[in-house]
Amino acid sequence: MRRMTELTGHPGKTRSPSEARILVMTAVEAERDAVLRGLDGDGRFEVRLCGVGPASAAARTAVALGSGDPWTLVVSAGIAGGYPEVAPVGTLAVGTDAVAADLGVETAEGFASVEELGFGASKLAADAKLAEELLQALNRAGLVAASGPIVTASTATGTAATAAVRSARVPGAVAEGMEGYGVAIAATYADKPFIELRAISNAVGPRDRDAWRIGDALTALSAAFAILKEVELN
Repeated sequence: MRRMTELTGHPGKTRSPSEARILVMTAVEAERDAVLRGLDGDGRFEVRLCGVGPASAAARTAVALGSGDPWTLVVSAGIAGGYPEVAPVGTLAVGTDAVAADLGVETAEGFASVEELGFGASKLAADAKLAEELLQALNRAGLVAASGPIVTASTATGTAATAAVRSARVPGAVAEGMEGYGVAIAATYADKPFIELRAISNAVGPRDRDAWRIGDALTALSAAFAILKEVELN
């Protein structure tokens, strides 16, 4: 039963390939369930678990994209830390880019990204038109949302010093998650457009579990997907 839940997002329910169009990847079950509440049975979407971290996210997204289903869009979704100047707790973040902020090397002069080394790309652009349409739709609906790059890190930020380093490395960053780049790289290799949508549960910086608002963020995530399903996605 657990396996069927992971594949379809609904225990015991299968879908025909013709219904599967938009693939949504969330790290954990609580996020998946929040997304499903917002979608309210919309058959165009299929919600799967990708696990925590970019490696698991990339692998599981690649498996899903290789299943033969006619996916037209990939969405990385969940809760995240927000950079409080632009995406405070309780708001939403729409990614313009998925950025692996720590993908590179340390040198005597400082950090060098994989782009600088000539080994690949640490920044992957989301579908710009759809991201902007979603941002506008969320704001029209009265949901406070900001757009900008979303940082992906294998180790979540836990200090003010790390937050400062990462925000400086990724100018305009609105949020930090642990899966977006992994989902994005799999979508990119499969030649599928992607977007990232995050609800902000805590501030990026010193780790203060007492200040986290996970329940509120999951509620906001549900509300955001209720709006997303009304956006033109073709």
